[in-house]
Amino acid sequence: MSDAIKHECGIALVRLLKPLNYYKEKYGSSFYGLQKMYLMLEKQHNRGQDGAGFASIKLDMEPGERFMSRVRSSDPQPIKDIFNTINKRINNVEEGLPTKHLSSKALKSTFPYVGEVMLGHLRYGTFGKNTIESVHPFLRQNNWMHRNLIVAGNFNLTNVNELFENLVALGQHPKEKADTVTVMEKIGHFLDDSVAKLYKKLKSEGFDKQAASSEIAKRLNIAKILRKASKNWDGGYVIGGLLGHGDSFVLRDPAGIRPAFFYRDDEVVVVASERPAIQTVFDVPMTAIREINPGDALIIKKSGEVSNVGINAPTSRLACSFERIYFSRGNDADIYNERKALGRLLFPKIHDSVNGELKNTVFSYIPNTAETSFYGLVQRAQDFMLEQSEAAILKEDKLSPDRLKALLSPRPRIEKVILKDVKLRTFITEDSSRDDLVAHVYDITYGSVNKDDNLVIIDDSIVRGTTLQKSILKILDRLGPKKIVVVSSAPQIRYPDCYGIDMVRLEDLIAFRAMLALLEKNNKNAQLKMVYEKAKATINHKTIDIQNHVKPLYDQFSDVEISEQISVMLRTKDINAEVDVIFQSVANLHEACPKNKGDWYFTGNYPTDGGNKVVNQAYINFYEGKKGRAY
Repeated sequence: MSDAIKHECGIALVRLLKPLNYYKEKYGSSFYGLQKMYLMLEKQHNRGQDGAGFASIKLDMEPGERFMSRVRSSDPQPIKDIFNTINKRINNVEEGLPTKHLSSKALKSTFPYVGEVMLGHLRYGTFGKNTIESVHPFLRQNNWMHRNLIVAGNFNLTNVNELFENLVALGQHPKEKADTVTVMEKIGHFLDDSVAKLYKKLKSEGFDKQAASSEIAKRLNIAKILRKASKNWDGGYVIGGLLGHGDSFVLRDPAGIRPAFFYRDDEVVVVASERPAIQTVFDVPMTAIREINPGDALIIKKSGEVSNVGINAPTSRLACSFERIYFSRGNDADIYNERKALGRLLFPKIHDSVNGELKNTVFSYIPNTAETSFYGLVQRAQDFMLEQSEAAILKEDKLSPDRLKALLSPRPRIEKVILKDVKLRTFITEDSSRDDLVAHVYDITYGSVNKDDNLVIIDDSIVRGTTLQKSILKILDRLGPKKIVVVSSAPQIRYPDCYGIDMVRLEDLIAFRAMLALLEKNNKNAQLKMVYEKAKATINHKTIDIQNHVKPLYDQFSDVEISEQISVMLRTKDINAEVDVIFQSVANLHEACPKNKGDWYFTGNYPTDGGNKVVNQAYINFYEGKKGRAY
C-alpha cells in the first residue's frame, strides 16, 4: 500500500497443558513456552510496530511467591526489547545454576516469566501517543488471586463513552476513558461480583476461607462473566484475558470482524490473530487449526479443560475484507489465493483501458503487498494471450515453424519498474522540502518502459492518494509511457473505519474528495449542508435509529465517474502521460474473498449500529472543520 495506514493489533496466547519438566525432557528446553511465544509474536510482527507486551501466570504458586509477570515496550523494535529484558533476567538467575535437575515447581520459583499461561500482544496504535501506558497487556491487580485480571486485544469499540458512563453508574472511577481500560474494568467488575457471590455461597456450604479460595477457581463461570461484561459492546474485537489463578479466555465479536484462530493438542492450546503463525511455530497442518466462531469465547480453565462457548449471539458474518487485501501476512494459503484472484478479476478493465494493446503494455506493481495480486493479474493476461494465439492457430491452414513461433510468442511484458528506495525523514519541516523528500521515496528502473508503451501498475489499495500524486506518478512519468494505468486490487475506500484501523477522517479519503468535486461540478454543493443537518439532528439518537447519511451523496455518481474524477485529481500539470485509475468492484471483492464480506470501507454497510454513528460524526467533523476523533 503506497499510502501507509495503521492497521489493527495482534494477539497470541499460549497455554501449556503439561508440567514444565515435560517440555524440558521432550524438547530440550525448560523455556519451551517462552520460546514459542517469542516466535508467535515475531511471526505476526506485521501487526505491531508501536509496541509489544507479554504477561505470564504461574500455576499453584505458594503465598508470597510471585505468580504474575508482565513486561511491555514501546521501543522501535518492541519484540526484541521485551525478550531481551526477559532473557537478561533469566540469564542473571541461570548463571551458575543448571536447570537440568530442577523440578517444574523449582523452575517457576527460580525463574521470572516462566509459567504455564502466557499472553502476548502487538500494538499498532490508532489514536493517541505511542507511550508505554498505551501498550497491552493491561493489568488489574488485587490481593485475591482470582480478582487479578490481565487483558490484551485487537479491537476498537464505537461506544466507549456509553460504556464509561455505565461503569461510573456502577460506582467505579475509571482512570481513563479508553476502550481498553473500559473493557478491562467491565470484565473486572463482573469478575469481582462473581468471586464475591461464590465466596458467600462456599461459606454457607461450610468451606473455610483457604479452602474456599481453591474452590472458587474450579467453580468460576468465565462464560457468564463475559456475557454480562460484553452485553453492550459495539465494535470489532478479539479480547484475550488471564485470571490470576490460571483461567484464560479469548472472546471474539459477534460479526467476526477481527480474526482469531486456535490449535489444541494434549500439550498446548494456542491462539493467534493469524493462522500461519500457528502453522509455522508449531509445525501443524492448516486443517488442524480452527477459527474461533463469531460471538464465541475459547475458555481454558486452570484444570486444562478447554471449551468453545457461545457468549453473544452471532450476527451476519462480516469478517474484515481488508485482512485479505492487505493487513494479514500473505503466507496464509487462502489469503494467497484470494489476493491472486483479486488481481485476476481486474484484467478485463485493464484490457479495456489499454484498448487491447497488450503487446505495448508493461505490467508491474507497487511493492510489497501488491505482489501477490500482480501474480494473479499476469497469469490472467498470459491465459488471455494464449487463448488469442490458439484461436489464431486454428484459423491457419498451413503453419510454418516461423509462423507458429510468431503466433505463440506474445506474452505479457513484466518489469520491476518501481522500487521503494528510502523512508521519509521528518527532520525537515519546511513543506516544500518535505514534498521533495516524499517525491523520492520511490525510484524507478530506467529503460524498462518505452515511449509508446502503456504502463500498468497495481497497488493493493488506494486510500488517500497522497503518495501516488506526490511521488509515484511523477517518477513513473519520467519513464515516458504514453499512458499510466494505476490499478487498485481493492474497491474505492469511501468510508471511515472504526473497528481497529486508523481511517477515521472522511476528508483524508481520495474517493470522498472526488465525490465532493463531482458535487461542485454539478452545482450540488447545497446537499452538503442538508446531510450535515440530518447527521447533526440524529447523532444523539439511539444507535439503532441512526442511518448512514453520507451514502446518498455517493449514490448520485457511478463508480466509473468517481474513478475518472480521481484520475483527474491525481494527474498534476507536470505529468505528461495520460492517467487512468481502475478500482476493483465490490462484486469481484466478494467473489475473491467469499468468507470475508465485511465491506463497510467501500459500501458504508457497517456490521454494527455504532458504525453508522461514527460515519455521521466523521461527516460532522469534516463539515465543521474539526480534526477530532469520530468516536
